[in-house]
Order: sequence, then structure tokens, then C-alpha cells
Amino acid sequence: MSAATLIAREEWRVLARNRAGLIASALLVLLILVASFTSLERRSAIEADRERYQTSTDETFDAQPDRHPHRMVHYGQFVFRPIAPLAFFDAGVDSFTGNTIFLEGHRQNSANFAEARQSSLLLRFGQLTPAFVLQTLAPLLIIFLAFASVARENERATLKLMLSQGVSGRSVMAGKLLGHGAIALGVGLPAFAVLIAFAATGAAEWASVALMILGYAAWLLLWAALGVVVSALAGRPRDALAILIGLWMVIVILLPRALPEAASAQSQLATKIETEIALHRDLLEIGDSHDPDDPYFNDFRDQVLARYGVETVEELPVQYAGLVSIEGERLTTQIYADAADRQIASESEQNAFVHAFSIVSPLIAIRQVSMALAGSDPAAHYDFLDQAENFRYDFVQRLNRMQAELLPGIEGEDPRISAAYWQQIPRFAYDTRDPLARPQSLLWPFAVLLGWLAVLAGLAFIAARRIGKSAR
Repeated sequence: MSAATLIAREEWRVLARNRAGLIASALLVLLILVASFTSLERRSAIEADRERYQTSTDETFDAQPDRHPHRMVHYGQFVFRPIAPLAFFDAGVDSFTGNTIFLEGHRQNSANFAEARQSSLLLRFGQLTPAFVLQTLAPLLIIFLAFASVARENERATLKLMLSQGVSGRSVMAGKLLGHGAIALGVGLPAFAVLIAFAATGAAEWASVALMILGYAAWLLLWAALGVVVSALAGRPRDALAILIGLWMVIVILLPRALPEAASAQSQLATKIETEIALHRDLLEIGDSHDPDDPYFNDFRDQVLARYGVETVEELPVQYAGLVSIEGERLTTQIYADAADRQIASESEQNAFVHAFSIVSPLIAIRQVSMALAGSDPAAHYDFLDQAENFRYDFVQRLNRMQAELLPGIEGEDPRISAAYWQQIPRFAYDTRDPLARPQSLLWPFAVLLGWLAVLAGLAFIAARRIGKSAR
């Protein structure tokens, strides 16, 4: 058995006699398990509620009586975003972005009913999920277990004794890193087991689960290596503990909360009022599609008459007002789409600013990995908005075509078409985004985590040389 292995085994034996460490480890493992099962239960309950509400909304829409198609355009319908399979592990931005959109004609509404707006301010500190425990609390436990790993040997003079017996500084560092690396992975083992069990049921893709486990393994090993390296370089246990606690506060608490504020100051988003005013101004420029005689649609009317080869609107085989609604919807949709693209571009610019600082705060990197693989990152939210908008446009234009094509043959001041047509309109079915569809989004955060491990490996080598020189 190598010297490094013997040192690792001795480290485990010492920690096994540390009652406070055992209790803290047991509590953290228990917290991970509780967070996992409560998150799963919460996900199941929310998913069942959203399915029930979506079914109720669809049934209510289908039950509408005979009506003018344009009234159904304004009647609209609600769509709900299903929860991604691994979102129970990391809720990401889902609690802040909203999950319900009201789809109607001439408007592109935002998602509503974000949980953060209905919950206490504690939610902004962190929702109790396995990801929160591993990202925020697990590093504290690893620090507590590793801060005295080398400094303790130096303070008790047992380090010199080992060196005098022919144990090299490299063996000492390798043994300590091996021992605490195994402990760090043991801390994450309950969460990894939950992920594997979830994938075994077929509820999640194995590739996403494997990458999730790999990312968190790198995160936990990073803190184990940091604890051992600082312990070796600091000399005294209390100094090492103070440094490690300070690093935890900066990396985990301070920077992840200060950087978004700095990003907001650097690239400010337009307020809702400013956005609405700009949209209203743009909409005024295209005229009112509810008024077939609006002068802004004069050119359009001439094009329609020329296409059908007639002289007047009354000679058209279709209802001209319906054609105006189709054209008006196309124009307003483009205006709203451009505004949405500008908003997403501004938010992406802010996110890119924050992500660039993951070099100094690897918590940002593991969050990127975790949210992307869980399907709860901003990109997944934008994908939901995009799918909902595509469905809304198709839904509204179907009704507008019904108005144009079906109403000319119906007499009366209030022409209506059969309610059977509402039931023919397809229902919204969200196609869950594949988190691996954009692998480039995972390259940078994984590179940051591996880069930190590489730097710590270099510092461990330097510390091993210092330890070796102290024996001379």
C-alpha cells in the first residue's frame, strides 16, 4: 500500500473520531435527501395542477358557443409551461420567470404567476433543492472537515515525523487530497444516487444526468482541494479556517449576488412602461386592423383587389375585414417579436457579463451547468416563450382565416360560425428543450471548473515542495 493511501486512510480515521464532523455530515446528507424528496413531491404536485388547469382551459375554449371568429381571437386561451424533468433538482430561474401566458390577438403577453412574487423574500436567498444544498452548504462542510488537514500535522509536529521517516511532501499532499476528495464525493453521493434513480425510471436522459453528476463532482472536489491547499500553505489551522471562510463568503455569497447588480447598472433594461410606450408608438404607425377603411391599409386593399381581379371590396369572394385582420396580425406580431428580441438580447448581455466572472466565482459556473442540464435556465424559458408565441400566431391566424373564408356566406348583422370550428384548432403542446442541443453553452462553465482544479493541482504541487524542503 502506498504512502499516500496510508495517509488518506489515517485522515479518514481521524475524521471518524470527530463527533462534530460526523454530526454535520449526517445532517447535510439528511438535508440533501429531504430536499430531493420534497422537491420531487413539489414537482409532481405542480405538474398535476398545471395539467389540470390546461385541460380545464382547453375544455372551456372548446365549449364556447357559435361566435364571430374575431371574438374568439380576443377570447384567447391560457397555456402553461410543463416542468422540465430535472427541474426538481435545480429550480433555476423558473421561480422568477412565470409559467403561464395568456394568448390573444394583437398582443404578445409576458409569462405571469412567478413563484417569487407570491412567496417570501427567503426564496431569493435560495429555494431548498438538492442543487442549493450542494452549491451553498456542502462547501461549508468540506471546509470544516479539511481546514486542519495539513496544518494540524504541522502544528502537532507529526508532519516532521512523517518526513523524517522518508515520506515525501508529494505523498503527504496526495494522501490528504485523496482522503478529502473521497469525503467530498461521499457528501454528494446521496444526491448522485437520487439523480441515477430518477434516470433509471426513464424520466430523464442518462446523458444529462451523467453530466450533472460530473459537474457537481468537480465542484465538490474543487472545495476539497482548496481546503487541503490552504491548510498546507497557511500553516496554522485557525488561519486556514479564516481564509477558507472568507473565500466561501466571496465565491458563494458576495460575488453571485453583487455581479447581477453590476450587470444591471452596466446594461439597463427598459422598464415595462417604457416598453409599452415604444410598442404603442410602433403600433400606431401601422394603423388599426379593426378598421378596414384605415388609410394605412389603402395599399394593402389595392393589392388584394388586384390579386383577386375585382374592382371593389364588395366583389371579393372573401371577407375583406378578415384579410385585414390577417395582415394586421402579421404586422403587429413582427413588432412584438422585434421588441422581444431586443429584450432577450439585453438580458443575454447581462448574463454574459456575469458568466465572464465565473473565473473568480466558480459557483456561477456550476449554476450554469446545473440550470442548463435541469432545463431551468434562461434559454429554456426563452424557448417556452418562443413556442408559445408560434402557437399564438398560428392560433390567431386560423381564426382570422375562418373570418375571411367562412363569413361571406352567412347573413345577418352578427354573423357567426359553428362552434365545431373551435374544436378543430390544435392545442398547445410544449416540446421540452433538449439541454444537450446547445453543447457550447456547457463548454465554458466546465472549462472554468476544470481550470480551477488545474490551478489547485499546481498550488498543491507548490505546497508539496514546500513541505519537502521543510524536512531538510
